[in-house]
Amino acid sequence: MATVNLKNITKVYEGNVLAVKDANVTVNDKEFVVLVGPSGCGKTTTLRMVAGLEDITSGELTIDEKVVNDIPPKDRDIAMVFQNYALYPHMTVYDNMAFGLKIRKFKKEDIKSRVDEAAKILDIGELLERKPKALSGGQRQRVAVGRAIVRKPKVFLFDEPLSNLDAKLRVQMRAEISGLHNRLQATMIYVTHDQVEAMTMGDKIVVMRDGLIQQIGDPLTLYNSPVNRFVAGFIGSPPMNFLNVNISEEGKKIVMDEPNFKMELSGKPADVAKDYVGKQMTFGVRPEDLRYDPDAKDGTYIPATVEVIEPLGAETHLYLNTGAHQFIARVNPNIDVSVGDQVKIVPVMEKVLLFDQETEQALALETQKQA
Repeated sequence: MATVNLKNITKVYEGNVLAVKDANVTVNDKEFVVLVGPSGCGKTTTLRMVAGLEDITSGELTIDEKVVNDIPPKDRDIAMVFQNYALYPHMTVYDNMAFGLKIRKFKKEDIKSRVDEAAKILDIGELLERKPKALSGGQRQRVAVGRAIVRKPKVFLFDEPLSNLDAKLRVQMRAEISGLHNRLQATMIYVTHDQVEAMTMGDKIVVMRDGLIQQIGDPLTLYNSPVNRFVAGFIGSPPMNFLNVNISEEGKKIVMDEPNFKMELSGKPADVAKDYVGKQMTFGVRPEDLRYDPDAKDGTYIPATVEVIEPLGAETHLYLNTGAHQFIARVNPNIDVSVGDQVKIVPVMEKVLLFDQETEQALALETQKQA
């Protein structure tokens, strides 16, 4: 397989529209790297530059230490799986998978061997004589993946391949693509806007926003140590809660002052907030790091009104309102609360993150932007 290296890659479209700026990413041999971010963040443009489908404005792209900026797509030894499958409707599954090998003048027996091998890996052997219109969405996606597998490329590229599938099938195909990566031990670059896909599939995740890379790291690093508010809010489901607060000092206590309550900070958050006494900060806490505690002592909890209750079986989501902020708590499904109740919600202090309101940078984190 291959290592892919992007060095200061920039893409500017006509009209001075900046799509990607100074992207620096190393995809190691056999690694599964996910580019994730909201629509328009530059992730697909970055993938298309790797594929050779978009020209690179500046920077250097190497595959196996060979500069490929000016090498056409067909000579880069990559295979791409598209969002819309891109299958030929008049061809059978077999011919769709074999087409790329036929135009490269492979022998018939080699083509059959590769197609049969890919069909076995993807469990689509019984579909080889069907045409795409006779297939479900999941089956079409398997065929599209199979067409890439038969090429045995150095690098696999996936452009939001699951976005057209229903929720249940997306979960199934996520597992199948991850399993495929483990079996093939291939270098894969995968683009998605779905942070759950990114977290569950990627060895390494590249979070992008407005053409800029925000952070690169493994899933748990991004979850536990986001470098800024954007990453913190994008990674995690439901997303992190943010409360804008003032920091004050009452005796030896460091207190966060929200318009409708005061709560003492302790541990690391208190140490960080000492430098912000008399200033504003953003208090961040994930829904799973909030506890419902009717016996909590004054000054240790967030008082809130229950607005919506979502029972999900193994857990319940409470949609809460302090009067100044709305937030979500993931709690035990057996708690006895009703809409309209006033509740005491206690944050797990060692899990709290604090952010500078102006820069939106996370404070007192050692995580580096590039990993």
